[in-house]
Amino acid sequence: MSAPRTAMVLAAGLGTRMRPLTDDRPKALVDVGGRALIDHVLDRLAEAGVQRAVVNVHWFADRLEAHLKARGRGPEIVISDERAELLETGGGLKKARPLLGDDPVFVANIDSVWIDRGSALAELIRLWDADRMDAALLLARREGSIGFEGDGDFFLADDGRLGFRGDAASAPYAYMGVHITRPDYADTGPEGPFSLSPLWRASAAAGRLYGCVLDGDWMHVGDPQARDEAEARLKGAA
Repeated sequence: MSAPRTAMVLAAGLGTRMRPLTDDRPKALVDVGGRALIDHVLDRLAEAGVQRAVVNVHWFADRLEAHLKARGRGPEIVISDERAELLETGGGLKKARPLLGDDPVFVANIDSVWIDRGSALAELIRLWDADRMDAALLLARREGSIGFEGDGDFFLADDGRLGFRGDAASAPYAYMGVHITRPDYADTGPEGPFSLSPLWRASAAAGRLYGCVLDGDWMHVGDPQARDEAEARLKGAA
């Protein structure tokens, strides 16, 4: 399976939990280990073969656009403007549809940083099969992750199919912020803001939601404490 050449990077959020670090900038521009969060993600995507990244913007949109124009390295950046209204994950993907082309795409959050012992995005590419799947998600083990305090999101079957935690007290895996899907996956969603989660639940029920697990250390950089812990972990791995 060839690598997706286009990615949707979800960078429009308000970063409320990251305050005061987001009082004067979008969450995407919070610095972690000497690089903005969005640069960590874009560099990973470039390494995986992505040539074009569609980035949605809202909070401090002008500042984020200026940063992206000044990056000086790939991938090519295209802006999906959400200044008028935050559309959440599903709505953002739906709005960006005309910019994404017709081939499978990566969809990536900007608050995930990871240390790779394997090759996580390459594993995700190998897993992806458009005939059998609606989406293929990159997961992390809940234990040992930095900045993730939930009870887990998913169970993973031997064949790679995902099941939601549901009524279980906990599940071993958390979604770590990157997946592959069809560019039209969110087209059937409502107008305005909506989450991808209901679409994933429908896909899981149909046996069309799959995943693979990061071989490495995941840092969910959602608040200032997690940012500090991630910087310490990155420094320790240097």
